Amino acid sequence: MKIQSLHVGMKVKHPQYGLGVIKGIAEHTADIVFDDGKRIVDPEAGEIEPAEAHAEVTSLEMPLRALIAEIVDKTISDLGLERSDAEIQELGVRWNRGKLVMHPADPTLQTKEVPMETFFHKIVMMRNNLRTLEQKINAHPNLSDGEKVEMQQYISRCYGSMTTFNILFREKEQQFGG
Repeated sequence: MKIQSLHVGMKVKHPQYGLGVIKGIAEHTADIVFDDGKRIVDPEAGEIEPAEAHAEVTSLEMPLRALIAEIVDKTISDLGLERSDAEIQELGVRWNRGKLVMHPADPTLQTKEVPMETFFHKIVMMRNNLRTLEQKINAHPNLSDGEKVEMQQYISRCYGSMTTFNILFREKEQQFGG
């Protein structure tokens, strides 16, 4: 393996010493910590191989910055996170940059304000979690049909309770079923 292919922190395999982590790189050698201690190895002569998957991007048809931005945006979306400056596409336009204000009955207690995007995000997470739970119940191999129907009824009741929040959704298809 060429010295230029290495980076500090990279996990590597050596045929004699096993798995190791690169701790330093010199002109022709690398300091690698193996289970039995630190060794100085010439990666080209020492038959070092990567111990973890790595990618090489060639013939990129788009700027690297755009590719990374696309990957980050997809990751944020998949994790259910939200950028602070992002407009939530499912939220009705009239609610964007709005806030939910909750006033306690006791005037000595403080009013609570929540950005509408934050509140809506939590509602959507509940909807998505209910959908996932529904799929897991239907696919569960150890539940009888009767148990599945019983649990589905509880989920349907939850959906029914959540219809109060349908006013927040931009599209009817995104709403909770009633």
